Amino acid sequence: MIAVLAGLSFGSFLNVVIRRLPIMLARQWRSDALHVLDIRPPALVRFNLMLPRSCCPACRATVAAKDNVPLLSWLLLRGKCRHCAAAISVRYPLVEAAGAVLAVLALQLWGITWLAGAYYCLLMALLALALIDSDTLLLPDQITLPLVWLGLAAAFAFDATPTPAQAVLGAAGGYLVLWAFYWAHKLVTHREGMGHGDFKLLAALGAWLGWPALLPIILIASMVGIAYAVPGMLRGTVNRATPIPFGTFLCLGGAVTLIFAQHLALTP
Repeated sequence: MIAVLAGLSFGSFLNVVIRRLPIMLARQWRSDALHVLDIRPPALVRFNLMLPRSCCPACRATVAAKDNVPLLSWLLLRGKCRHCAAAISVRYPLVEAAGAVLAVLALQLWGITWLAGAYYCLLMALLALALIDSDTLLLPDQITLPLVWLGLAAAFAFDATPTPAQAVLGAAGGYLVLWAFYWAHKLVTHREGMGHGDFKLLAALGAWLGWPALLPIILIASMVGIAYAVPGMLRGTVNRATPIPFGTFLCLGGAVTLIFAQHLALTP
């Protein structure tokens, strides 16, 4: 029960990260661009992961504490704003529920250990990155780069993770594989085939899971990406120039590889 409640709370915070981090980055990029042009940026309302308080996207009414209880408030309000009755996206409670499910899963696979906490953080970070990339085609360095270093640190700290050598080779190999694909695709088509954030994400997954995991991660991501793109191509809504959130598929491949590999390790 404690794991479920904690997971719901972490899921609620993850919703804030998913929603606000891209906005924070856009504001910072705009401010930096204005500084380069020697234009004084206008004063903006403070905006970060803590402020301002959560509000309804439709009527902008501040969400009261009683209406901000993870999962429960959405159910009691029947998915609508208390003030204007506007629909509240079902994704919010789903992310909160995912936080609880992943917490229970981590404890089931790795027990009440520091390793379970580390892998839970990895899974939650992958969930955040998957949804941010799906929404904005961004994979923020603020998440991917710390994941690389944390994965390398985990390799030194825990015996159950890949060896430090596997982690280092995984990080380097993960980056270089997609970097090489990017440039090969650009030389042939004169178009960018993916963003640089994908390189860093696969480097992070390589650091956490080791170089042997890179192939299954890429295969799963590619198969899911094809399954995503083919229906749109048949309908004519997707073509070669349509951006595909490949980072979302890499996150799924990383999570499946982590969980499935652990399942195999536990199976006699």
